[in-house]
Amino acid sequence: MSNVAINIQNIAFNYPGNNNTFFRNFNLQIQKGERFGLFGPNGAGKTTLMNLMTGLLSVKAGRIQLLGQEIKGNNKQVNKLFGFVPQDFSFYQELSPVENLEFFGAWCGLNRQQIKLRTTLLLDVLGLADVSDKPVQQFSGGMKRRVNLAIGVIHNPAILFLDEPTVGVDVQTRHAIINYLLELNKNGTTLIYTSHQLSEAEGLCQQVAMIDEGKLIAHNSLSNLLTEHKQDGLEGLFLNLTGKNYRD
Repeated sequence: MSNVAINIQNIAFNYPGNNNTFFRNFNLQIQKGERFGLFGPNGAGKTTLMNLMTGLLSVKAGRIQLLGQEIKGNNKQVNKLFGFVPQDFSFYQELSPVENLEFFGAWCGLNRQQIKLRTTLLLDVLGLADVSDKPVQQFSGGMKRRVNLAIGVIHNPAILFLDEPTVGVDVQTRHAIINYLLELNKNGTTLIYTSHQLSEAEGLCQQVAMIDEGKLIAHNSLSNLLTEHKQDGLEGLFLNLTGKNYRD
């Protein structure tokens, strides 16, 4: 039985109207159960790659497989395998956490009883039980982040994609979210994570890939990369591999 969670083979991609191929013959393999960090400067292709892995964008050539299944053609079976916590809030502001989770749980194919059980568990674990019936638009940024996360894991996915899951939150919320992600991983969930919070990433990610201009420039365990490049932290490694010039 394969131990590969995500297999990216020789993909090519360019945005419509732009003839420059952003990814060309790009390959990457991520193992089941990894806490995998994807890093690079602004414009390096991190979010684009995540959108390709989740099927929000389609490759021009090559293939992407999640747990052995092709992610193309709106494959509903593949969609059940992963959860996605995007940087932008992806819920209905006028609805409560319970109503949001009911909607997205049904969209993921859960039945009413499964939705109720998962909703009760997630709202409790993520500290939202006391506000479960209030409109999300009244919430603080940190509470909204936790609602975003709950929606991403409502169906207990095998793979969880996280694009800046803690941006704009306080220290307590960041700590709570990271601890929850570590607990998910301990129970077998593969985490694919990208963030500019490099100190946070250092405590979360075991395996690291650095990309720049659509190219893979490093891929190894964090400890091996730090040793290889004689760095004592992820920020130093990042600057060593991608340079110190402005990249915005």
